[in-house]
Amino acid sequence: MSETNFPQAPVQQKSAKSYKNVIIGILGAGLIAVSAYALYTKNDDSQKIQQQQTQIAAVTTEKSDVQTNFDASLARLDSMSTVNTGLESQLADRNKEIASVKSEIRSILNKKNATAAELNRAKTLIASLNEKISSLETDIARLQEENLLLANDNVVLKQEKEALTQNLVATNEVKQNLEKKVDIASTLNASNIVITPINVKKSGKEIVSTTAKRVDKFLVSFDVDNRIAQSGTTDVYVVVLGPDGKAINTGTETFTTRDAESIAFTAKMPVDLETAKKKNVEFAFLPGTNFVQGNYTVQIYQNGFLIGQGTRELKKGGLFS
Repeated sequence: MSETNFPQAPVQQKSAKSYKNVIIGILGAGLIAVSAYALYTKNDDSQKIQQQQTQIAAVTTEKSDVQTNFDASLARLDSMSTVNTGLESQLADRNKEIASVKSEIRSILNKKNATAAELNRAKTLIASLNEKISSLETDIARLQEENLLLANDNVVLKQEKEALTQNLVATNEVKQNLEKKVDIASTLNASNIVITPINVKKSGKEIVSTTAKRVDKFLVSFDVDNRIAQSGTTDVYVVVLGPDGKAINTGTETFTTRDAESIAFTAKMPVDLETAKKKNVEFAFLPGTNFVQGNYTVQIYQNGFLIGQGTRELKKGGLFS
C-alpha cells in the first residue's frame, strides 16, 4: 500500500481547464471570423452605396444637362415666336411635329426617377428637335424673304396704282373739261328773231297790227344753228315777258339755267337738228288775256343758256283805231 500526501482530484481539474481553453479559443476564432465577415459585408455595402450614389449623381447630372439642352432649344423656339407671327398657316405641319417632340421630352424630364435609357431617348429627341428648329428657322427666313419681296411688290403696285389713279383723275378732268367745252360750244345760236302781232278778223283773215287792243296773238319765228352740234333732237324753251317784266302764260314746269336758276317757261319746242344747218322754228303765242300797251320780250333758251331774244312794242292806238 502506497501512501501519498496529494489527492487524485487535481488531475481532473487540469483536464477540464484544457477543454475550457479550447472552447474559448474556438469562440474567439468564431468571433473574429464573424467580425471579419461583418467588416467585409459593411465594406461591401459601403462600396455598393457609394456606387449607387455615384450612379444617382451621374444620372442627376445627365438629367440636368438634358434639361439645360431642352431649355436652350425652347429658348430658340421662343426667339422665333415674334418673327413667326403671320406665318402659322404656312408652318402649321412643322409646328405640329415640334409640339409632339416637345411633349415627349417633357414627359421624360418630369419623371423623378428617369432611367439612363429614357434620358438617352430624351437626348435623341432633343437632337431631333434642334434639327426641326433649324429647319423651321430656314423656312421662316425663306418665308420672310418671300413676304418682303411681296411687300416690295405691293409697294410698287400701290405706287403704280396711285400714279394710274392720278393720271385717270387728270384724264377725267381733262375729259370733263373738254366735254364741257364741247357741250358749251354745241349750244345753238338763235338768229332772225321776228315777233309779228296778229289781228284775227271775224272772217278768219289775219292781218298785222301794232295796236295793243287789236292784237290777238304773236307769231314768233327764229332760226337756230350750230356748226358742231350733233344731228338729233333738242329742246328749245321760250319765255315771253310782258311790259311789266313778268313771264306770261307759264305753267308749273321749269328748266334750269347754267347758273342753276329755275325758270318757268311759256313754250317748250323740240327741234330736229342737222349739223351745220339752220333750222327755222315758229310758234304762235296767245297770252290768254288782252294784250296791253308796252314792250313784249321773247327770250329763247337752249342747253341752259339764253341764246337770243327779241322785243316787240304794242301801241295804245287812237280814238278810232
